[in-house]
Amino acid sequence: MSEGSDAVQAAEGRAGGASEAEAILRVQGLRKLFSKRSALDRLAGRPGAGTLDDVSISVAQREALAIVGESGSGKTTLAHVMVGLVSPDAGQIEFRGRDVRGSSHAELSALRRHIQLIYQDPYTSLNSAMKIGEAIIEPALVHGLVDKRAAPERLAKLMEQVGLSAGLAERRPRALSGGQRQRVAIARSLAAEPEVLIADEAVSALDVSVQAQVIRLLATLRAELGLTLIFVSHQLAIVAQLCERVAIMYRGRLVEMGPTRETFAQPRHGYTAALIKAHPGGRRLSERTSRGGVTPAEPPSLDQPGCPFRHRCAYAADICATETPPPIWITPDHMACCHVLPHDAELAAGAGTAALGAPQLGPGALA
Repeated sequence: MSEGSDAVQAAEGRAGGASEAEAILRVQGLRKLFSKRSALDRLAGRPGAGTLDDVSISVAQREALAIVGESGSGKTTLAHVMVGLVSPDAGQIEFRGRDVRGSSHAELSALRRHIQLIYQDPYTSLNSAMKIGEAIIEPALVHGLVDKRAAPERLAKLMEQVGLSAGLAERRPRALSGGQRQRVAIARSLAAEPEVLIADEAVSALDVSVQAQVIRLLATLRAELGLTLIFVSHQLAIVAQLCERVAIMYRGRLVEMGPTRETFAQPRHGYTAALIKAHPGGRRLSERTSRGGVTPAEPPSLDQPGCPFRHRCAYAADICATETPPPIWITPDHMACCHVLPHDAELAAGAGTAALGAPQLGPGALA
């Protein structure tokens, strides 16, 4: 491989993604180590699920960024840090250029109005004792965006925006379908008039046909309201349709990030290649192939040198066992933490696929 290639640049001081001038949300060097680990985790030398290890991402205003990874990769923890529900052990969190880690309680409360989270399971996040209408309008009342006199009109508009009939306002969460509850959760987030919407596996628990409706709704709301969307998911086909950029996480680390189509067509990290081959219609993640496959071997402890994915990677070289790969910028907007693929475009092309294909969301799902 050609270490001196002009196309390959070390990412010294780069935050990964949008420039500082255009970034609405930026995290730099985030670390979070959970003290509670299972006995199996301790024996294997693994960190607790959701651990973050030096994660840096910038999100531009009005863009749609996907955060992808298997269970325990840290993507939900990253989402919770971004919205202020989890405090990192180290690192910076900036909203519109302002570091919010030292903010007061009142300032953090105001920040949460601008960055709203949609949970995977809306049933557990909604108060079962509250009527749907009360749950939706509550954030607007709490933040002083409407008074009680104007609340009914604002509620009606919010329900119309997400495709809920006005008659549902008097019902309780248990009386609604899964798709309807997810629309309630979206409407409740919109009530705070946010600038950034973080959807944490917001469609993974829904039927395929309902997924299509909710994904189409998110795309429409983003366009109409000028929202910045951070979409946490493991469903690559949906990510390919909804998001312009994708960040791949493995064991708490950001291992690859770039334009979605380019990253999926020519992955520059072995883990990204494995995820693509695990996509429905491709090979399963646990099957080794000569190009882009993985082995089910146990990953090493994070305190060991080298790449943590090397025991599962078909592309691993000798250097992968001794040196932790730094962020390498293949292009100004495509980064990978890998010793091999960033330097070998031909090999990377073999690891990818021309297109993942449209998800089975029904005809014209995002039209």
